[in-house]
Parts: sequence; C-alpha cells; structure tokens
Amino acid sequence: MLKAKILFVGPCESGKTVLANFLTESSDITEYNPTQGVRILEFENPHVTSNSKGTGCEFELWDCGGDSKFESCWPALMKDAHGVVIVFNADIPSHLKEIEMWYSCFVQQQFLQDSHCMLVAHHKPGSGGDKGSLAFSPPLNKLKLVHSNLEEDPEEVRVEFIKYLKSIINSMSESRDREEMLIIT
Repeated sequence: MLKAKILFVGPCESGKTVLANFLTESSDITEYNPTQGVRILEFENPHVTSNSKGTGCEFELWDCGGDSKFESCWPALMKDAHGVVIVFNADIPSHLKEIEMWYSCFVQQQFLQDSHCMLVAHHKPGSGGDKGSLAFSPPLNKLKLVHSNLEEDPEEVRVEFIKYLKSIINSMSESRDREEMLIIT
C-alpha cells in the first residue's frame, strides 16, 4: 500500500486547518486557534487507488502552522514530502506576496515538481468568495489554482483535491515501477 505525505502550508489565518479538516472529514473547529508547529491527519480516500487492481492508499496530511517562529522546524516537516498545498486567503493582499516564499521554501528548495504543488485561494465565510483572476508571476502562474469556498461550493475543492491526490499517487506508483524495473534488469 502506498503512503503519501502532503503538506498544507501558507500564511497564518489562511484557513489551512479548516480546509484540512473538511478534506479529511475530520472534526469541525468553530473558533480560531493557530496551529502550533504541525498537526498530522491520517486518512484514506476510497476514490484514490494506486493501481488498476484498486490497491488502497494512505495519506498523511501535515497541517503546518503558518507562523515564521516555526521556520526552524520546516526542514523536518519537508522531509519525505510527496506534495505541497499552499493555502492562502485571497482577500488579504500580503498573502499574495507571502506565497512566493512558501513556494520557494517548500517546493523549489525541495526539488518537488510543480505538478506536485497546488495553490488554494481559500475564501472564508462571509467574504463573498470572489473568484476574480489572481495574477501571479512566474513560476507561480504555472501552478494549479483552486478556489475554495466551503460555504458556497464545498464540493469543488474536494473534487480538485481528489484529482491532486490521484496525480501524486500516480507519480509515486510510476517511480516505484521504475525502481523495480532497475532492480530486475
């Protein structure tokens, strides 16, 4: 059984924990409590399998605190990560600037492929969830961007997250198959 480690990173108060709980069908949190360091949510998704035989997959979603005081922990968080989801609040202008730093630290410096990274513009309840076009400079403009509004259209982000998980698992499966072929030959 394949096990994938996915990091949820981004600025403080962007909605990482609420989104992580929703996508993993964990408990609801009604009041804001900043994540201290990291929370690890383990889950399986019946819609994601590692091969045509339907072999299941396990996931670890690492909900990482957005405060820079935890920066010294980041190398440990990044170790063996298969994917990174950068969550930000599109209604806060500073978040748009901050995501470049998150991308640099968690994707570029870890040599993760861009296809293993997804941007989520999380719209908090009551924000209106304007899905206007967000202009990103390269290389962020090449990343998959998903708008998340759990109040108005919760299933959209769930469907996109499942597609993302499938792409991560496919990549892991292909990599494992290549390694096995090298051993055989």
